[in-house]
Amino acid sequence: MKSLPTYVLITPARNEAQFIDLTLKSVVTQTHRPMKWVIVSDGSTDGTDDIVNGYTKTYPWIQLVRMPDRKERHFAGKVHAFNAGYACVRELSYQVIASLDADISFDEEYFSFLLRKLAADTTLGLVGTPFQETSGHIYDYRFVSIEHVSGACQLFRRECFESIGGYVPVKGGSIDHIAVITARMKGWKTRTFTEKCCEHHREMGTAHRSVLMSKFKLGVKDYAIGNHPLWEGLRTIYQMKAPPVGVGGLALAAGYFWALVRRAQRPVPQELVAFHRREQMQRLRRLLGRRGPFPPKRFQESADTSSEMTK
Repeated sequence: MKSLPTYVLITPARNEAQFIDLTLKSVVTQTHRPMKWVIVSDGSTDGTDDIVNGYTKTYPWIQLVRMPDRKERHFAGKVHAFNAGYACVRELSYQVIASLDADISFDEEYFSFLLRKLAADTTLGLVGTPFQETSGHIYDYRFVSIEHVSGACQLFRRECFESIGGYVPVKGGSIDHIAVITARMKGWKTRTFTEKCCEHHREMGTAHRSVLMSKFKLGVKDYAIGNHPLWEGLRTIYQMKAPPVGVGGLALAAGYFWALVRRAQRPVPQELVAFHRREQMQRLRRLLGRRGPFPPKRFQESADTSSEMTK
């Protein structure tokens, strides 16, 4: 049997004492363990460091890196923490690098399963699985593309990660999504494999804000990465079915159009916006089974926020 690729893990962690033990137990029980796992404590004050240190004594391939405390809280901080971990592994001879959140758990074959997928297809640059929240919610992959890979755990082929230049430190978020889109734009295939699932123990985006505010912020992020207005409209309708029913979808739309009206600056290049929108329109054509021109001509986008979008 062909040996599995070697891999390293990097986990930015900020005040994850409530859940990180579940993640630690999941990794140390893997049938194929990482060469190295760097956990970067991003100014944690809740005992996260003590929990990790308890494992480093038994598992020398786990390393704790401590970042100084920072008063300003934003998503770019997660990238800075990741990069501190990356500096500890970049000289190692590994084949796969993964960003792993500190609040998920999974079975003992999780990484072996994903590494086999990468080994079987050299055009795959990034892989992952769905996650299930404690509420039982899981994405319906009839509507969520299997080409999107959740940020809870992203496994990159080393060459892919280096070709995209790593994660972009965007304060407003969507750093995981930007990495996925950039990988495809660079010619790599990205894929979520639904045969397995990991458990996410904190509802997405609710660590320090209400569910409605999280939906609003998600809409702002949708605008930031260049979601097409037609796509966002249909996404809003779909999101209205999810709790909180109705108002959650409206909060998503409010965030998107608030950013649109303000003409908020996007943190990604126009090339990525155009590529992302082409993909969305192609998916809509497949989803709706349309053979003719779609969307209508007035919706066919350029990469910029033209006046057509606000009519």
